[in-house]
Amino acid sequence: MKKKNQPKVVIIGGGTGLPVLLRGLKKYPVDITAVVTVADDGGSSGRLREDLEIPPPGDIRNVLAALSDVEPLIEEMFQHRFRTSNELSGHSLGNLIIAALTSITGDFVHAIQEMSKVLKVRGKVLPAANQPVELNAIMEDGTVVKGESKIPKAGKRIDRVFLTPEYVLPLSETLDAIRQADIIVIGPGSLYTSILPNLLVPGLGEEVCRSKAKKVYICNLMTQAGETLNFTASDHVKAIYDHMNCSFIDTILVNNEGVPSSIQNRYTEEQAKPVIYDVEKLMKMGLNVIYDRIISYTDDVIRHDTEKVAKIIYSLLEDEQQSIAHP
Repeated sequence: MKKKNQPKVVIIGGGTGLPVLLRGLKKYPVDITAVVTVADDGGSSGRLREDLEIPPPGDIRNVLAALSDVEPLIEEMFQHRFRTSNELSGHSLGNLIIAALTSITGDFVHAIQEMSKVLKVRGKVLPAANQPVELNAIMEDGTVVKGESKIPKAGKRIDRVFLTPEYVLPLSETLDAIRQADIIVIGPGSLYTSILPNLLVPGLGEEVCRSKAKKVYICNLMTQAGETLNFTASDHVKAIYDHMNCSFIDTILVNNEGVPSSIQNRYTEEQAKPVIYDVEKLMKMGLNVIYDRIISYTDDVIRHDTEKVAKIIYSLLEDEQQSIAHP
């Protein structure tokens, strides 16, 4: 199938969850646009962001690697992180290359486009904005925490998050991709620090709300201390709706397999627990609930099953295409 005739999928997220889904979905005949958060301010990304005044490249790097179609050694080199005793320590080569290309081309988005050609990326990778943004959180006790990396460490319950500067321009390419999408996928990823920073970019979230495309939310498998401690699946959805002031999700994908206690115990220290999927409440919110085994374990680390989730997303896309062809 030629690319121009392929169904269009827009996936919005960041962190470790988004690349997991993309590795599976790129195997299907779909036109992928990944919209990636630029609120990261920790580690190598944070240092480059501060030193060079560019958007943080880390989440973009991981998405480019996930969608790349190059030899494994090239991808491994791109993802290589230096372990030295000097200022290179902690930087990944891919972050440095993206930073260099931004300097050469004079534009972060152009740098991503050039990097995409080098890595033979299957799809389009777009930052949520072409400038660094700062994520801030108002906690339930009224205190304000500034910085994406600091929010989970505050040890307080989040009331809401917001971006600064207040006026951030979304990319016209991102808005066009959302308008043309056949299906929009939100997540998987950290609710407050990977998902919402995208949707809160002025104009971007509103375009998602207005879109006639089917909108699917891939719910997290585990809660996160400092973000979603003791959250149920419906709590995740409610937080998104409260920030967006609109109810736009059509379908939610949740896991139906219990996590073995031996693996759960590994997460006790970080106060992470399996998300409770309150299916009846989700259905009362008007959501189509897909309840399936979407979990995998690699070295006792809990992840979404990339193959299974990609297959479900593609089947939803096929259903949508058929309903359009035969209303």
